[in-house]
Amino acid sequence: MSPKADIDDLKIIGFVTSKIISGVGVVLFIPAIVCFFLKEWNPGLDLVLGGSISIIFGFLLMISCRTDKTPTWTQGLAAVGFSWILAMCLAAIPYYLGGVMGSYLDACFDVMSGFTTTGLFLMNDLDHVSYGLNFYRHILTYCGGQGIVVVALSFMAGGGSGMFKLYVGEGREEKLLPNVAQTSRAIWMISLSYLVIGTVFFSIVELFDGLSFWKSIYHGSCLFMGAWSTGGFTPQSQNIVYYHNYWIDAVSTVFSIIGSFNFALHYVIWNGQRKEILKNIEIRSFIATLSLSFIILMWGLIQAKTYPGFFMNFRKAFFIIVSGHTTTGTMSIYTRQFVKEWGPLSMMGVTVAMSIGASACSTGGGFKGLRVGIVCKSLLQEIRRYISPESSVIAQKFHHIRDIVLDNALVKNAMMIILLYMVTYFVGTIFGMYYGYSAIEAFFESVSAGSNTGLSCGITSPAMPNPLKIVYIIEMWIGRLEFVSVLTLFGVLINFCIPKNKKIN
Repeated sequence: MSPKADIDDLKIIGFVTSKIISGVGVVLFIPAIVCFFLKEWNPGLDLVLGGSISIIFGFLLMISCRTDKTPTWTQGLAAVGFSWILAMCLAAIPYYLGGVMGSYLDACFDVMSGFTTTGLFLMNDLDHVSYGLNFYRHILTYCGGQGIVVVALSFMAGGGSGMFKLYVGEGREEKLLPNVAQTSRAIWMISLSYLVIGTVFFSIVELFDGLSFWKSIYHGSCLFMGAWSTGGFTPQSQNIVYYHNYWIDAVSTVFSIIGSFNFALHYVIWNGQRKEILKNIEIRSFIATLSLSFIILMWGLIQAKTYPGFFMNFRKAFFIIVSGHTTTGTMSIYTRQFVKEWGPLSMMGVTVAMSIGASACSTGGGFKGLRVGIVCKSLLQEIRRYISPESSVIAQKFHHIRDIVLDNALVKNAMMIILLYMVTYFVGTIFGMYYGYSAIEAFFESVSAGSNTGLSCGITSPAMPNPLKIVYIIEMWIGRLEFVSVLTLFGVLINFCIPKNKKIN
């Protein structure tokens, strides 16, 4: 029998949420500074207003829910799930006030897409939106790649068990340092260091492409944030197609792959353990599944005779498959080309890559290469057990930062999360088919939303039905948090609403 949730549980959840929401509010002032620097007064005021509302709301929530209690696992996980929804609602205010969205629901969709590093968008006339508001989109996806909880933890002192519960609730389990707050800061140090490096690379390419100095830095920083966070946002509605530059494609590919790596892997490599990249199970899994999905995609393109010559097929296929597998979602083709020119087999290859996604504890989504590696190792262990003498003791290990013994608990957890992702993809597909889209299109778009990828075959648009927008928002939310926090939140709310005289068995 589980204990009845009471008002004290909600107060602790609210108090934890207040700190996270306040951190999100501070983030809104960064693009506001850009707006004022460029004399874009109205968007700047919208961002200041949105940030102020978030901070004030967080402060009022903190006062009304003040408590000295340390959150339990249930309370901490539920707070993370609630924080993401509340952050979406508050961060959507500048979009809605700016008049760049058809509705408040559309604004919430774009914010959730940014925070979850998905990259699907419904913004009207993106090509003519203000620089500051466009930069805001990329700040959302850059911070979302690190995690809004990580943003909040970076400003907090200490690193007790309560903070670790929040950190785990955001789909992360590995601490780079013994202290969770220090781990959060380490993640930011890694990301900010790459921000400088990536912006320089992209800006140099843009300078040679003819942009002015300041525009090249603006586009360079936005392109980097979209690639590194595996969010896929770019400043233009045509995405990466707008630039028509091989070097932009190449640099984007490199930083998408790097951004999809586990932060723990980045940390040990930065500390001199460079051989780890060759031994790590996630890297090996990524290479294997990338190769498999790439073969399927190339087979489909060659069958459809989409492009002339092997090189053109290779270039288009490799960019998209990396974009899909790292869950970056950067588009080097127009959305409807998937359906009209690439065909079902090619779309299936990309869908397989998207569904698997990137590394655990990275900026990417999907059910992760680590879990795929664990399941494959488990299958090999069972095969060895069947062909070995009955007296043999079969022990399987895998290497992920350190050697880890494969046990039933790890395999069970990996298979459960994979199953939940597959159910999510399936439900989203059913909704898409209900609204008249073909099975392959609905499956493609559902996997893209649920795996936080952002590639689109044309379903996602301001004109799509509102219920489908809500379905994709939910898919992006639960996919980014890997189910546990969301399921815990629902469990707490249901438990709280059950009358006290009823027992839960």
